[in-house]
Amino acid sequence: MASLYVRLFSIFLLIICIFPPQALSVVPEECQTKTDGCTNKEKALPLKVIAIFSILIASVIGVCSPLFTRSIPALNPDRNLFVIVKCFAAGIILATGFMHVLPDSFNMLSSRCLKENPWHKFPFTGFVAMLSAIVTLMVDSMATSIYTKKCNNGVIPEVASPVGGVQQEMVVVNVGQFHGHHHGLKPAPGTVDQQLLRYRVVAMVLELGIVVHSVVIGLSLGASNNTCSIKGLVAALCFHQMFEGMGLGGCILQAEYKTMKKFILVFFFSVTTPFGIALGIALANTYKENSPTALITVGLLNASSAGLLIYMALVDLLAADFMGSKLQASVKLQIKSYVAVLLGAGGMSVMAKWA
Repeated sequence: MASLYVRLFSIFLLIICIFPPQALSVVPEECQTKTDGCTNKEKALPLKVIAIFSILIASVIGVCSPLFTRSIPALNPDRNLFVIVKCFAAGIILATGFMHVLPDSFNMLSSRCLKENPWHKFPFTGFVAMLSAIVTLMVDSMATSIYTKKCNNGVIPEVASPVGGVQQEMVVVNVGQFHGHHHGLKPAPGTVDQQLLRYRVVAMVLELGIVVHSVVIGLSLGASNNTCSIKGLVAALCFHQMFEGMGLGGCILQAEYKTMKKFILVFFFSVTTPFGIALGIALANTYKENSPTALITVGLLNASSAGLLIYMALVDLLAADFMGSKLQASVKLQIKSYVAVLLGAGGMSVMAKWA
């Protein structure tokens, strides 16, 4: 079952951040938390509270906006504009992995606050990101395989009814045979929409990667008492969460979940960063961003999240679309989609200056 492998992957993320013992790190004087004119706990708290609500609203707007596009004919999933917007969002997710999460992990795991051996002797960030991408491939492949077999044995996935109550056309694959249904027929017993299964696995795995990343950035913001950096960081994170939510929302829309499942996915994406901020506020007295434990744990989580996001953006989002029949049939649409990818990746890359 797909959810089983998603849970196994989350256990993998926990294991890699638990294994490094305190003995592998050292706390020199220059790594102690420094105070300056910008460090003010009392003034930082109201800014963090504002951040919780503003980021929550931005996340909800971003992830929900694609879910309401069925009422706009030009933004239906089978239209060209939806493909272009989806490529723009995929570029944002790709840049998040390469320009935000991966560099943060490199900086943390190569910090002078960690012992020379082994942290400066081995590229842990690249290694963990590589492992994360491989594990994501395993989850992606095995979850799809198990889900397909389950559905071919007679358990048909629930599909949300489109607006207007008209059953959407489905391309059905059954044990390697292709059957075209062009009259709004539902799949026959023992058959399964292979593309729909892929969309569902992609939505779940992508949600997991984004949730891990969102908790980490929220925790860092919540634990900081630097009023000078918080102001700019809140604005950057609002845009970051909004556009990243658009990418996830597009995947949720194509997965055609029932209303309750959509709500659960939207809820967890929307609340993870505010939850991380609240957790950071609660741990502000004990959590020190320059401490070896924090550097190792957050660094490894960032590396894992980066590997997952990069794999998902390149393989399951961009490659799946660009190698699909829709884009392969139109060079003009391909060019527009490439421009959208570059705009999304470029915009998110510029934001790396602040967040």
